Amino acid sequence: MPVLFLDPLFEQQFRQERERRSHDRWDEVWGGVLVVPPNPNNEHQGLVLSLAVPFTSVVDRDRGDQVLPGANVSDREEGWTENYRIPDVLVCLADGRAKDCGTHWAGGPDLAVEIVSPGEDPRQKLAFYAAIGTRELLVVDRKPWGIELYQLVGTQLILRGRSDVANPAVLASRVLPITFQLVDGLPRPTIRVTHTATGQVWVA
Repeated sequence: MPVLFLDPLFEQQFRQERERRSHDRWDEVWGGVLVVPPNPNNEHQGLVLSLAVPFTSVVDRDRGDQVLPGANVSDREEGWTENYRIPDVLVCLADGRAKDCGTHWAGGPDLAVEIVSPGEDPRQKLAFYAAIGTRELLVVDRKPWGIELYQLVGTQLILRGRSDVANPAVLASRVLPITFQLVDGLPRPTIRVTHTATGQVWVA
């Protein structure tokens, strides 16, 4: 259950202890409020790698496109630690609006992925991602399994489609030459990523 610290001394001790133990890797700050998400489990981390591979295969790294398995994303260059999120995977194209500030990206990535862990709802980040100009957001649910693709329309990220076991729709990215589809299987459903030009398929 969520915990709210009203004692500033205890809050400071809590943060220092998390930093000392290196437990703050995935912590976020939402408008000055520390948000401590669940630590990613093995399945979660496997999905991160399996999605980063096809993204890396279709971008042009020679021109400066970047794919990262988690990075700080903020709405500002200075004082960014007061407001940032950490998507599980992000794609920042060389001609995109995100600026590499070394410690973080200022401005929205071209594509971000959020993998849902128990007790959290990354859809609460939609307004933030939209405000900084994130062009696409892929949300991966795991209980029950499903994927949702949001695309930036004006100033909002709009749900463009959902693919799940009951309706394995194909979702087309506007950022990368790929599609996403949830495919039923054992021991769990998988995410099929297909290159729209070559037909190459990756499975996450």
